[in-house]
Amino acid sequence: MNKFYVPIAASTACILAQLLKPVGHFLIHRDWNPRLVFSSGDMPSSHSALVSALTLAIGLTEGFDTNAFYISLCFSVIICYDAANVRFYAGKNITVTQRLIDDLKDLFGSDIVLNDKIYMDKMKGVLGHTYFEVTGGVLLGLFVSFIFYIWFGGAI
Repeated sequence: MNKFYVPIAASTACILAQLLKPVGHFLIHRDWNPRLVFSSGDMPSSHSALVSALTLAIGLTEGFDTNAFYISLCFSVIICYDAANVRFYAGKNITVTQRLIDDLKDLFGSDIVLNDKIYMDKMKGVLGHTYFEVTGGVLLGLFVSFIFYIWFGGAI
């Protein structure tokens, strides 16, 4: 077994997820955007791919009854939950807030004073993921980790 199997599997799953984002976005929205490779959000979740690949790799190499596996599993659940809930709704909040600011500008025109820099910045509204995108990342991570385990000579 290659001693670098665990970090290679996890890193590859993350990089592959980022490279697949434009493809996933195109399949779902019929809009090709290659810049999504460098973006957060969208399908599949690279965070979920990384942590699921890492957790399976640790389980396969160290054992599924080890502290390392349970620690990795706990952090994986937290990261996936965060991606699908906390970060997703933070992104929704940004979108709603920006819409309110735009509506105020449209409603009051030049009468409203929104000169503070915070009102001028356009923040990214897509921070997190839907459950579907997180699931896609998890499945990708598990697949990559398992294939690499076989490729690097792990006995099943």
